[in-house]
Amino acid sequence: MTLSLRALLGASALVAFAGSALAETTITVATVNNGDMVRMQGLMDDFNTKHPDIKVEWVTLEENVLRQNVTTDIATNGGQYDVITIGTYEVPIWGKQGWLASLNDLPADYDVDDLLPAIRGGLTVDGNLMASPFYGESSMVMYRRDLMEAAGLTMPDAPTWADIETAAAAMTNKDAEQYGICLRGKAGWGENMAFLTAMSNSFGARWFDEAWNPQFDQPEWKATLEFYLNLMNNYGPPGASNNGFNENLTLFNQGKCGMWIDATVAASFVTGKDSTVADKVGFALAPDNGLGKRGNWLWAWSLAIPASSTKQDAAKTFINWATNKDYLALVASKEGWANVPPGTRTSLYANEEYAKVPFAKMTIDSINSADPNNPTVKPVPYVGVQFVAIPEFQGLGTTVGELFSAALAGQSTADEALAAAQTAVADEMKSAGYIK
Repeated sequence: MTLSLRALLGASALVAFAGSALAETTITVATVNNGDMVRMQGLMDDFNTKHPDIKVEWVTLEENVLRQNVTTDIATNGGQYDVITIGTYEVPIWGKQGWLASLNDLPADYDVDDLLPAIRGGLTVDGNLMASPFYGESSMVMYRRDLMEAAGLTMPDAPTWADIETAAAAMTNKDAEQYGICLRGKAGWGENMAFLTAMSNSFGARWFDEAWNPQFDQPEWKATLEFYLNLMNNYGPPGASNNGFNENLTLFNQGKCGMWIDATVAASFVTGKDSTVADKVGFALAPDNGLGKRGNWLWAWSLAIPASSTKQDAAKTFINWATNKDYLALVASKEGWANVPPGTRTSLYANEEYAKVPFAKMTIDSINSADPNNPTVKPVPYVGVQFVAIPEFQGLGTTVGELFSAALAGQSTADEALAAAQTAVADEMKSAGYIK
């Protein structure tokens, strides 16, 4: 006589057996080691409660390492990751290559029409949303109001680079380890070159002319690099060539920077519980040079799904959780509105509670002042504010970033770095067929 499974196990045990028999889907998420992404990992109980059948494994990496690993994996169809954190540079290029899965079928509560148009546009390829923004950013000036007041100065809401130099000089006291300005010096197309390319736009410089000839031998780039090196050598911290976003954030929060020009997303950190100067921080637009362009960028760290992933449904479930309006409300309930990931949704900037956050308006004004389709004073054949949206830029930007970082470290002059950049970029553009 054959006993049924129900008879052997009993009804309640059978239910438990059936539940355990359901395959738990494990997805691997690759992300960057910044504060907002780390905060998301701390809120995973909410996701786990709502989606007990999906297990999330994290790979959290420093920015340059993340880019290298993710680029290698997706270009070789490696399949190591199911969700990747990528930026506004990669999305259109990889989307056109067919390397990313479309997110057009996210559920209705995702509310794609709530995404800020500038951010959504940079993540859309041929009508397909190819990545969902976790946070959007531009860049702006974060400064010590108390040090400005002590120097008898007032920071304009829309400063010039001359204003920045004057303030940096006035706030520097190297004997007290107080430096007038902290800027990115660490080599990388998304590290020092994000800052320097955006800065160069305001000086009238450009990476290429309309025929794709590199422009590092032109006076506008010389003016940009020399001004930057003078600022950092005279008023910056020691070892600045090793400092990227995270290093400068630490310095600012320790009270060692009078000013820091960097991502708007840093505003919640410099005014948060880990900052020793949280109640002393003011904000201003990124500087200009009187030429009609400000030195600010436009970026979104976004979540995307490699086309090679075999777990796309689970990956989309995770992305919807991490980037919809409910997640913003979750962060607000746990951490306060100031810590909500900024720069992605129209509804956030219409929220009366969020409007009380001291940097909310400056953030959205900065995002709106960046124009990736017309980033420079002179015409260019490319789009992108702090990057050039061609596949070769990742390598080119890193090469030039290394040259400029070496100049900051005193290993070469500005003229030598610019000449080497001109040669390296021209050679690559000829090899790639841009220059005939």
